[in-house]
Amino acid sequence: MKSMTVSLDDLSLFLSVCEAGSLSAAAAATGISAPTLSRKMTALERGVGRRLFLRGNQGFLLTAEGRELHAEASALSPIALRLARWTEGNAPVRVRITAGTWTSHWLARNIPEYWQAGAGWVPEFLSSNAVLDISRREADIGLRNRRPDQNWLAGRRLRLVQSAEFGVDDSVNGFVTLPAGASGTPASRWIHANRGDQVITTVSDLRLAVDLAQRGVARVVLPTFAAVGISGLSQLSEPIDELSHEEWLVTHHEARHDPPVRAAISAITRFIEKGTS
Repeated sequence: MKSMTVSLDDLSLFLSVCEAGSLSAAAAATGISAPTLSRKMTALERGVGRRLFLRGNQGFLLTAEGRELHAEASALSPIALRLARWTEGNAPVRVRITAGTWTSHWLARNIPEYWQAGAGWVPEFLSSNAVLDISRREADIGLRNRRPDQNWLAGRRLRLVQSAEFGVDDSVNGFVTLPAGASGTPASRWIHANRGDQVITTVSDLRLAVDLAQRGVARVVLPTFAAVGISGLSQLSEPIDELSHEEWLVTHHEARHDPPVRAAISAITRFIEKGTS
């Protein structure tokens, strides 16, 4: 079977010719001369072993196989644009932030307080109640409920997090939470251990628990900071001592010195500490 030799650069130029409709227009758009583009398109056809263009007075018209290749390769255009921006140093760097469900929702809901376009970095939220491995660079920043104990991780204590029962009013009894099991959150484990006979229903997504609580179906246990801004819910209990914990911002010792990561750390830290001062 004949192997195909296709250059990604030539595919990108192929897309330019397709979009421009002629060699002269593609030459003006790419800055590459028409004769060079013609040679590259001929080489591309040899590489794929297909006739891609009908050449004539009307320009370079795509054959049926040319249209198929265009459809397959069109996804390269946004990738090429992102790579060009990155090469030019204009692309903001995505900083991966891992946190539990409620912290992730809270950070996303309040993003104008600590991030604006043009900051040089963009938050990429990895909402997960499982602990991602920062030492293996699965994330850049972690918001955790304990101090890191690995010597290659840096940690900064941010605040004390407390949780309580929330619902529409005191007349609501019973709870909605995640199913019982090892994969649950500390709050869901506490409910099953201490209020198991009062669980009305369970959900697979904690956000669904809030939706049901807002409709008066049951109570939900939330961090008090996360409940701020959720309409229709009132705090119905004192903070639950067993669920109180410290929150730590955790990073890799080396990665925290990268300018985008350092900027994200400073912005998030200021925002959280401002809310607790």
